[in-house]
Amino acid sequence: MKSLKFFSVSISFLLGMLMLALNVQAKVEGNTIILGSAISLTGKYATNGLHAQRGYDFAVERINSMGGVKVDGKSYKLSVKYYDDESTPARGAQLAERLIKQDEITFMLGPYSSGLTKAIAPVTEKYGIPMVEAEGASRSLFTQGYRYLFAVLSTSEQYLSPAIRLAADMAKKNGKKASSVKVAMAFENDPFSLDVREGVVDEAKKFGMKIVIDDKLPADLSDMSSTLTKVKALRPDLLVVSGHSKGAATATRQIGEMRINVPLVSITHCEAAKVHEKFPKASTGFLCPTQWSPNVPYRDSYFGNSLKFDKDFKAVHPSYSAIPYQTAQATAAVLVWKLAFEAANSFDTDKLRDAISATQTETFYGKIKFSSAGNNIAKPMLMRQIKGRKYSAVVTSNDLDWPRKVSY
Repeated sequence: MKSLKFFSVSISFLLGMLMLALNVQAKVEGNTIILGSAISLTGKYATNGLHAQRGYDFAVERINSMGGVKVDGKSYKLSVKYYDDESTPARGAQLAERLIKQDEITFMLGPYSSGLTKAIAPVTEKYGIPMVEAEGASRSLFTQGYRYLFAVLSTSEQYLSPAIRLAADMAKKNGKKASSVKVAMAFENDPFSLDVREGVVDEAKKFGMKIVIDDKLPADLSDMSSTLTKVKALRPDLLVVSGHSKGAATATRQIGEMRINVPLVSITHCEAAKVHEKFPKASTGFLCPTQWSPNVPYRDSYFGNSLKFDKDFKAVHPSYSAIPYQTAQATAAVLVWKLAFEAANSFDTDKLRDAISATQTETFYGKIKFSSAGNNIAKPMLMRQIKGRKYSAVVTSNDLDWPRKVSY
């Protein structure tokens, strides 16, 4: 009986391996290429997960309407199979396994957040499945030696470090030394925000600035009043905060409630949290990093320039007054897949991996070129300041309102 059981298990194992080997040409059904994604549709990342999903779907619809994807002389439509990862890394990893082993998906789009991407990347790497992601910015993702992970966005250490440089410039303009600037920091204790923190710390050290507050807040940021109490007492020149959409909303609301009047506040996820709409007074003068803006000078043949993308997306989703960069970069990730399929002229995963790696293109979102580690090295971060409920580009300190013009 033991030998029969062993024989049965061995046959099952061999059949599984054979199916996996055959599926390097999948997942294509008829004339449809199926991409897979575990995405946060519930849980703490649901707001941004929905922004990303809408970006993926907008790209699929546009590419399909323009003839789809051409491989080996045949036209194919794109489709995406989604599962809700519930904003939980362990669940994301389980669903990646399910997409690959059960659903036979061999072309992956990333989840939302660095934490979820960190959980899923080892799975796609194990099976040799290329994943183009748009929402995991942690630079630590690109120090693991992954060969099948590619990200269209700038890495997280770049998010708030420009605020340090701008504060240094403003100090000099006011006859002070850059080293006189006092910095307060509050970061959600998650991979993305901690990488953002490292970028801020590194930049502050270059100018000899004093960090007077360095708080790490709970991963599900729902209260930062203790940090803001210290801000009122220590009166820093610059307050930097990172905590995804919920954290951005919490921080802005409590900054208003506690009447915090710091010369400059720089915070991530402004657009995604709609702080300019929900808290117009408190968010006045906020300096917000963004991966994309409707005014960037880029274009492609599918979405036109950035202004046209902005207009077309709002026509489909009129509830958006400002399109979050999470949506734009998700759209760009699907476009990378379309270009890779056509460059490889194949559905073979290794050929596709090489085609993605060799991508050098300009899109409405920005330029895309991947380093050997898989991160995009062709696109810088952008900074915008909230002025009169609108976002205004900040290229140099001449574009900056300092101190922020807030009245409670």
